Amino acid sequence: MNKVISQPGPVLTSVSAPWLQFVTALEVALIYAGILLYIWRWQFTHPRVWIFLLAVVLASHVAHRDGLASLGLTLDSLRASAQVVLPLALALFVPAVIYGFVHRGLLIIPPGRTVLTSFTMYGVWCVFQQYLMQSYFHHRLMSMSRNRHLTSALVALMFGAAHIPNPILMAATTAGGFILAQIFARHRNIWPLALAQTVGGFLIAALSPASLIHSMRVGPGYFFFGLR
Repeated sequence: MNKVISQPGPVLTSVSAPWLQFVTALEVALIYAGILLYIWRWQFTHPRVWIFLLAVVLASHVAHRDGLASLGLTLDSLRASAQVVLPLALALFVPAVIYGFVHRGLLIIPPGRTVLTSFTMYGVWCVFQQYLMQSYFHHRLMSMSRNRHLTSALVALMFGAAHIPNPILMAATTAGGFILAQIFARHRNIWPLALAQTVGGFLIAALSPASLIHSMRVGPGYFFFGLR
């Protein structure tokens, strides 16, 4: 239904018919509402409902006949995406590291098993987040509008809102979400985006005041941080 045209430069996705746009918008709204409900309530009352939400997303891919390349899950556009992400990441992360060593007492920790395990697990979580935000939500939004700045902004707002009420994560995911969404709109590949989010997340956790970052918790967990 949503044909992707491969060519140098921005990836073009055909805009769906008006009736299909309405159905897609309703689908996106319901899935996003389900994710917010899970963050704020269902993870405590119905912890396995995420399986149902994921099943609906996967079923949506089948219904829309999404290809893996159009979702950014193959190696297509990997190099092109990485060539954009790497310079941006270096421009943002290197000053943050220097600041950390100078002002925040940042230390170099040898890459032992614990560090590598934590980095790998967080990396997998970032891949899943980028899959949801780019391969599902952004891909659907791009089927409703050719304005990539608008769809990227919507994705960024959705990503940031999912991190309420953590102020640091809200700011980082909204700003970073817009940048990553812009890259995804041009180079359909999530792997460099997920890597950048993983490294950025580690830096944010290391450099942010514990009184604000609350161990990177969101939703009700942010308020419960430190309580015994």
